[in-house]
Amino acid sequence: MIYLAHIGKDGKEEQSLLEHLRGTADLAGEFACAFDCESWGYGCGLMHDIGKYSDSFQRRLRGGPMTDHATAGAKELYKKRNYIGAYCVSGHHSGLLDGGTEADIGGTATLRGRMHKKLEDYQVFQKEVSCPNFSPPPLRQLGKGGFSLSFFIRMLFSCLVDADYLETEAFMNEGRIQRSRFDPMEVLLERLFRHVEPWLANEDRNTVNGRRTAILKACLEAGEKEQGLYQLTVPTGGGKTIASLAFGLLQAKVHQLRRIIYIIPYTSIIEQNAQVFRDILGEENVLEDHCNVFYEDTEELNLFQLAAENWDCPVVVTTNVQFFESLFACKTSKCRKLHNIAKSVLIFDEAQMLPTPYLKPCIQAISELVYNYHCTAVLCTATQPHLTPFFPVQMDIKEICLDREEQYAFFKRTSLVQDKSVSEEQLLERLRAERQVLCILNTRKSAQRIYEALKEEENTFHLSTLMYPKHRKEVLKTIREHLKKGDTCRLIATSLVEAGVDFDFLTVYRELAGIDSVIQAAGRCNREGKRPAGDCLTHIFTFVKSEEIHLPRSLKLPIQVAAQVAECYEDVSSLEAIDEYFKRLYTLKGEGLDSKKIIERFEDGRRSQSFPFASVAREFKLIEAATKTILIQKEPEAEAIAARIRWGECSRKLVRDAGQYCINIYETDFEKMNGAGELEALPMNFYLLRNRDLYTEERGLEIRAERGDAIFLG
Repeated sequence: MIYLAHIGKDGKEEQSLLEHLRGTADLAGEFACAFDCESWGYGCGLMHDIGKYSDSFQRRLRGGPMTDHATAGAKELYKKRNYIGAYCVSGHHSGLLDGGTEADIGGTATLRGRMHKKLEDYQVFQKEVSCPNFSPPPLRQLGKGGFSLSFFIRMLFSCLVDADYLETEAFMNEGRIQRSRFDPMEVLLERLFRHVEPWLANEDRNTVNGRRTAILKACLEAGEKEQGLYQLTVPTGGGKTIASLAFGLLQAKVHQLRRIIYIIPYTSIIEQNAQVFRDILGEENVLEDHCNVFYEDTEELNLFQLAAENWDCPVVVTTNVQFFESLFACKTSKCRKLHNIAKSVLIFDEAQMLPTPYLKPCIQAISELVYNYHCTAVLCTATQPHLTPFFPVQMDIKEICLDREEQYAFFKRTSLVQDKSVSEEQLLERLRAERQVLCILNTRKSAQRIYEALKEEENTFHLSTLMYPKHRKEVLKTIREHLKKGDTCRLIATSLVEAGVDFDFLTVYRELAGIDSVIQAAGRCNREGKRPAGDCLTHIFTFVKSEEIHLPRSLKLPIQVAAQVAECYEDVSSLEAIDEYFKRLYTLKGEGLDSKKIIERFEDGRRSQSFPFASVAREFKLIEAATKTILIQKEPEAEAIAARIRWGECSRKLVRDAGQYCINIYETDFEKMNGAGELEALPMNFYLLRNRDLYTEERGLEIRAERGDAIFLG
């Protein structure tokens, strides 16, 4: 009898089980080569589907009832005390399980529970497959070793899952796997050198371009050095996007690395950077992987959708949320890409935005990737957080730009002024007296109130996350046009304009917030450096009657620490002030830097080999606040999208197209609006705004909201 793994879509083509096992083993072994564990990948691939040697599974192929085929291989490995392989094989369909305890019975959804499960006879596998021996993994221990071991299991699991998907896909498509073709790193580096050739000719450090060239050359020099952990501390305007790309491409060429992964907190920055990379390196070599991506045609969607599943592309641009939640996920769909992170350059843009409640687990994961998986990591920002104490002692952070003080002094384009407390009336009076001014406030409520008092003034605008993306882009375009012409222009906004929005205002007013937010806001003042810094002021102020009581604690603490630092430093944008701010902030956060005790839970699993994979995956959510998605049908395109969703159409492209006309609101606001009958439920978890009068061109969606926009990380 020939045991089968798959039957083709036409019901005629058949794939033998042995062919599938060997094909998956070869692929998984190839993937695991990236971290020197080919035999582990091969062994897990060979054992993953031996449960298909049961008669019940062979009947299943012909339309019989569902049957468990994933537990058999795990049982064989578990008998040999190969718990690593058992985790991977048992979860290759349903996801990585919690380890559980020996008391777990057969039906319990844990590894131990699965090991007690009764299975149909599959022992005929021994006629075709021998369970291989596994040598000890070449794993260097960080900490107590439990986190390191669990991380290895996750990476090996990724190799198995991706190999299984690809091998099955090849059979179903008559041996063809549709993938984009990418240019080699050497070609990409040549394209970058052609792009920056005019820069490299400029050696005049008294010019902006000359200074950017100096930063670029420092990155090129560091790119040829050994792999490891780096930080790139560059002032706003220093050209860190191109400079960091140059570092990454050179590291990739010198050390034969496979890809560069940019990890960025805001989708607005991702969209800008990805377009820059595409323009330089070619459209087909850059994958933009986040919730707002949409493609022009079905063929393009298919190619990039396949790449997004496993990050098989030379340059990947993604979010903090996507990157870190995948590293702590348990489901096959999210873990599939992880093995492709090995042998990569990881560039963490705006590193100060690493999620504070999960800071320590995120740093531990970065450390594992650098220490055990041949990655180079770069912490890249204008406001470098004080992270050295949180990295393991084996990790040495090297600064790429050694003349930071000199560079910061040169790129200083605005003078920060610490104002005393002001009343709303005083702030309004000062804003009316300015010609081109940006005012950033901590809460939506105060931003809306100040805007309402000023909106009759010439060219006064409001921006909020309560405006859908396409609407915001139109307002941004109008504001930029006024600024370029030199017209009077006033913008009242929350923190959403602090990153990824290129404004050049004469004056900025920023309500006191975290020092990194204050400096981001200052970066919108005299951005092009066309005026003397002393003539362009960034005012830092507090209100006489503060609304801080309405802010969540995650936003209150940075404000309180910033106030302490402001008392000690006249210039809060200095490197010393920034360092002091983060030292104090992280000290006060204490255990809150690993709020779910994730590191401790994995470390404790070392002795028992019981790791909480599924439990941690459920809890590891960078955006904690639950939100609902509201579709605003103010434009004909949005009306057409709403109709298609209502009729039951369902596609990734449709969801992404709809995103241009959607906003997210908190559960509490949703309950109020839904209870008042203002929303219509649609398929795919969308809600349509019934009362269009609740959405205005000036303010977006009209709801009573207390919280600031800063918690939306993209």
